[in-house]
Amino acid sequence: MAPTETKPGNRPYHHGDLRRAILAAALDVIAADGPAALSLRDLARRAGVSHAAPAHHFKDRTGLLTAIAAEGFGLLADTLREASDLKDAGVRYVRFARARPAHFAVMFAPELLRPDDLELTTARALATDTLRDAVAAVRSEDYGVDARLASVAAWSLAHGFATLLLGHNLDAAVGDKDPEEVFRTLAATLFRAL
Repeated sequence: MAPTETKPGNRPYHHGDLRRAILAAALDVIAADGPAALSLRDLARRAGVSHAAPAHHFKDRTGLLTAIAAEGFGLLADTLREASDLKDAGVRYVRFARARPAHFAVMFAPELLRPDDLELTTARALATDTLRDAVAAVRSEDYGVDARLASVAAWSLAHGFATLLLGHNLDAAVGDKDPEEVFRTLAATLFRAL
């Protein structure tokens, strides 16, 4: 069917990239109301297509959430790739979570995803490798602990801070300060302590 044709019932067929349109609409829903609010039928209605159209691209809700997580891990890898050191990687991690809260909400919810999906496992591995590159600069003698433990501490700090920030649990503590600067201060404090 051409983009300007109509489907039975005179509902216009979605123009352009339906897969991208469904992903964008899903990200809006997740950002506003969380992953639990996601419905393929509602997304089809928003896109002006039949309720079966999203299933053509994603099969089901789990497939859609898996595609969102895979995209998120790819975007996270791109964000982390330019980090100058482990602390900068943490700042970029927090920045990513703030800029893409819907991706972030889905990426770390394995119960919502197809764990064996090739696109997801590939994107997750890419993000992990990129983070591992930032960790490679950490030397045990710099912190007095195993470099792997230092990287776990750094990831825990960045992920925990981002999660608490997105949940508005740090509103009073952060106030009107730049969250990235607050994170830099926390990271500097943590690694001084190590």
